Amino acid sequence: MARMVGSQKSNASLSSEQPTGPESSQAEASQNYEDEIFYKNCRAAYLTVFKSSLENIKSKEQLRLVLQQGGRNPSQKTVNKYWTLQTTSLNFDDFCFILRQEPPIRETELLKAFAKIDTDNDGCILHSELSKILTTRGEKMTLDEVSAITELAEVNNDGKFNYYKFCKSYMTFSEQCLKNAVEKLDANCKLKCQQFGSQHKTSSEMAESPLSTSLPKTTRKIGVGPTLKRDHCKSYSQGPSVPSCKICVSSAISMGACCKKDSKLLVASTTKEWHCAQSRGCFFFQNNGEIISHKYELFLTQKSAVCITIKPVKLSQREGKSTPWLTVDTALFIIKGTEDNLEFMSFTELHNKETYGWRGELEAGIYWLVPFTTGCRFKKVKRPPEVEAKLIYRDGNGDFTLTREFRAVLLEIFEMIDLDGNGFLSLEEYNFFEMRSSGEKCDEEAWAICKENFDTKNSELTKQGFVDLNFMEASERGGDLSSLWMTLQSIGYNKALELNEACPFSIHVFAEKCKPRIKPICLETGGEQLKNAICMSVINKGDAKPMDHREQLNIHTYKSDTRITAVIENKSESKTIIHVNSEKNKNCVNSRGLDAFAVEVAPKSMMICHHVMPLNDKEEWLYNCAYSILS
Repeated sequence: MARMVGSQKSNASLSSEQPTGPESSQAEASQNYEDEIFYKNCRAAYLTVFKSSLENIKSKEQLRLVLQQGGRNPSQKTVNKYWTLQTTSLNFDDFCFILRQEPPIRETELLKAFAKIDTDNDGCILHSELSKILTTRGEKMTLDEVSAITELAEVNNDGKFNYYKFCKSYMTFSEQCLKNAVEKLDANCKLKCQQFGSQHKTSSEMAESPLSTSLPKTTRKIGVGPTLKRDHCKSYSQGPSVPSCKICVSSAISMGACCKKDSKLLVASTTKEWHCAQSRGCFFFQNNGEIISHKYELFLTQKSAVCITIKPVKLSQREGKSTPWLTVDTALFIIKGTEDNLEFMSFTELHNKETYGWRGELEAGIYWLVPFTTGCRFKKVKRPPEVEAKLIYRDGNGDFTLTREFRAVLLEIFEMIDLDGNGFLSLEEYNFFEMRSSGEKCDEEAWAICKENFDTKNSELTKQGFVDLNFMEASERGGDLSSLWMTLQSIGYNKALELNEACPFSIHVFAEKCKPRIKPICLETGGEQLKNAICMSVINKGDAKPMDHREQLNIHTYKSDTRITAVIENKSESKTIIHVNSEKNKNCVNSRGLDAFAVEVAPKSMMICHHVMPLNDKEEWLYNCAYSILS
């Protein structure tokens, strides 16, 4: 949109809730099965090159080789895309992400490429012609590499290269390599039990231990290193025997239906006379699968009793349309201090239906409010829609006009990015949208031109002005919608104009003795702030179970009515590999997308192991997880 304003310079249905019945359970089970197959194939390919999933890719050559084992045929451009000048290594999770982004080569694509140089259209190409093309165009091959291809007996046809046979042979060989790798993995019990990786990078969930220099104020204020109750040790169980694995800790927690439980979060009645500030925001997916959101600064002029809430919001244009994000869990972590000296205060633990809140007393000062969702119910959609919606059409006069559906979506987007909810867009609010959709900001000069050409009020863009601004982009480009589609997808819409990769939410801050001020600061991942805050909340509020007699390795499990989070704390001087098995869970969905996996925990650190929630919150659910130290 900033580019669009810049050009002005030069010119002057589903129900409102996600289904939770048998169909939903079957869909979730099918998705989980696909994920299991995908990660199994990833590991099989990875282990043909490396001895362990914990080994890192340390060169471009290794990256190319392991991608080829994964059924890809990466060009130098593709390799350079993922191995930049700043890259020193890639791990197994990175490899899985790349395979998600790069589709496997298909036989039809190979045939199509060869057909372009088949002048006789007989399925064959002269060796001399093929050699000339492969050694002079694109990513040039050497003569020896070309000869290795043309001299293959099965594709040589009287001095001609039979590319139909080559393509068939190539695909058969590629499929057989993967099949052999999977069979090798299945036959090796030791490797099979060590499942590494998830839908999220394990490294992104690491946090420094409170024993190190991070969060100095927190360690003094809260007293990390909770007292380990000896009766916790009694819950050790001997699980099924697994080679090189020793079952050290198991946790079994039976949970009731979440929809029947609400904790004592009373907002309307007790805060009716309090001062209130509010803002909206949104969770978005990045291309790498990470979740970003708005982060906020809260300012209190004096010490006061405070109530802070967060909840997903239903957009006014969504009547009769699917609103899957209303079942997404949300939370706010309250942090005080600077980036280098943070003090975790608390988080929104109480809830009333979809609203989560915290009540307490805060001193005067500035605080960070960092939104969070576990990712259990907010996952990147893998399948594209079958039908693409129309955005514009030509009316009776031959002029471009917005379709009713696209106009409604633009009004929804306006509602999402109108963070203060006043019905208008300020330059600051508009730039959050710009940075998300185009990566550029609209400067004061461009904003002035925008105000001259589109409807505004008090220097803020109206809904009609926002719609007209987007319509201008389509009409000025002669109906080219590629830029508009990029914008829509960055905001979370698919080609059917369904909002399935964004979760809009609202935040309210009530203060008894002063008027609070809340301001959106940035749009990014929670980063180290959030990872440390989650770990601290679990360590301070959860149950602790030691995995060794010296209590150097501990599993902390936090349980609320709606989710269970496990954190692994490693106090020792050496790294530890933990195998996690939650295959006995019932009616559960977890943030990693795997029921069995392994993680490496660095020395003097803590790691978010996983988050688990009920698949169907109207039914009971069972959390049953076993943790093993891998030798």
